[in-house]
Amino acid sequence: MSSLFSKVAFYPTLVYNIFLSKVTSRNWYDRIDETVLLGALPLRGITKQLVEEENVRGLVSMTEDFEMSQFVNSEEEWLKVGITQLRLQTVDYVGTPTQENINQAVNFILQHRERRESVYVHCKAGRTRSTTIVACYLIKVNGWTPDEAVDFIKTKRSHIWLREKQLKSINDYYSNWKDFKTIGGA
Repeated sequence: MSSLFSKVAFYPTLVYNIFLSKVTSRNWYDRIDETVLLGALPLRGITKQLVEEENVRGLVSMTEDFEMSQFVNSEEEWLKVGITQLRLQTVDYVGTPTQENINQAVNFILQHRERRESVYVHCKAGRTRSTTIVACYLIKVNGWTPDEAVDFIKTKRSHIWLREKQLKSINDYYSNWKDFKTIGGA
């Protein structure tokens, strides 16, 4: 599978996700802790809710450009409502964030956490690419193992779907973080 496949599958699977959010108990997004919300594409229609009800001031987008081109605010539109966006392009289905992107996203979230602001972390469905970032964030702030972080996320958003590649990214982050912490780092 490649970026071409993710482009072809984008619209049918987006419609499917919207359908599931309407006819099942699956939420479009879920609050993971006092800082992070994990969810699907932040469609324009939920902007006011994210800002006013959820105190979202940061947005981590784990999508490709084409996924953000039609139904989601532009970076300028986000800025107009007080939200700073961090875009870290990651291919759907087969992609996983690089360790550099994971570190960048975790640090971005931590900056907002210090200001008591919320961050909306998303990919198309809020199940795989974005969950990888949120698991790494939880490892950092709570000192959890990868299993503890993923199990906790499942209590908040049961339909996450991490594959071998994403689990390896989370485990690699944990190993690097644990080694750094032992040496006297963060």
